[in-house]
Amino acid sequence: MLATIGFFALAVFGLGALSVATDTDIIAVRGLGQAPGAVGMLAAVAVFALMLWSTLRRGHPSFVATIAIALLAALAHLAAVWITVVLGSSDFVIATAVAGDLVRGGASAVLVVAGLIAGWGGIALRRTRAAHPRWPWEREEDEE
Repeated sequence: MLATIGFFALAVFGLGALSVATDTDIIAVRGLGQAPGAVGMLAAVAVFALMLWSTLRRGHPSFVATIAIALLAALAHLAAVWITVVLGSSDFVIATAVAGDLVRGGASAVLVVAGLIAGWGGIALRRTRAAHPRWPWEREEDEE
């Protein structure tokens, strides 16, 4: 759960920073509204969470899985944006241009990097068997 929230936060921050740095909108086609971006991010977060969950179910998850997790989240984002634009505009060319701009403009790279960082963090938490912090008075007497 923490890694998924971290992925979302890193992705939103990264996309915002990219937009400010390049002085352009992430999806710069007029008339599309907010739906393609929102649906795309929802799909990316859902795929990230499902892939990370399936990876963490293994006894000793591998850090190599972060590559697949990050790439699939970015691809899900592209596919969801493309489908949403096609449904909203009924134009395959515009949808393909928007998806191409996401790749060329760096938005997809931002999602891959966010997926790599958050996926690594989630796997690291699982491999170290991290536990919730506890106050000294919450510990068992035999631990001391």
